[in-house]
Amino acid sequence: MILVLTVSLGILYPFAVWGVSQGLFPRAANGSLAEVDGKIVGSELIGQTFTSPRYFCSRPSVAGDGYDAAASGGSNLGPTSKKMIDRIADDSTSMQADNPNTKVPADLVTTSASGLDPHISPAAADFQVSRVARERNMNENEVRKLVAQFTQGRELGFLGEPRVNVLLLNLALDKN
Repeated sequence: MILVLTVSLGILYPFAVWGVSQGLFPRAANGSLAEVDGKIVGSELIGQTFTSPRYFCSRPSVAGDGYDAAASGGSNLGPTSKKMIDRIADDSTSMQADNPNTKVPADLVTTSASGLDPHISPAAADFQVSRVARERNMNENEVRKLVAQFTQGRELGFLGEPRVNVLLLNLALDKN
């Protein structure tokens, strides 16, 4: 029985699931990879660090060295943690340099539970529009149109929140 279960559940079943996923959803099954000129530049499913002011920045990550899928997870710092409060205050201050007297959206200074979130809220994208437009010598309305184009709605119309995939948005900016 052990041999039968090992072969059927340990070999045949995984290969069957792999085959079905490759047949029905090959792009998703292979990581939803984003390519530029035939070179893989990232995955739509895992966030990345963008440091240039020409790009929209992702939400902070504490996963390993930043967006390290092998070290996915949060920081376990609670709302009373001085270390977390200081980091959020520092991040908020540096973010407000671009938009004085404007409230910084929470997702630009807080980490996600996995530390790998590739999305930001539309408010977080809007907060960064003026900086990105200025750095790229673009009209803010052009940048806002791109943000709107890459804003995804709620799943099935009611699950989750609207979101913007930072990698896809930044790649679209590079094409302009």
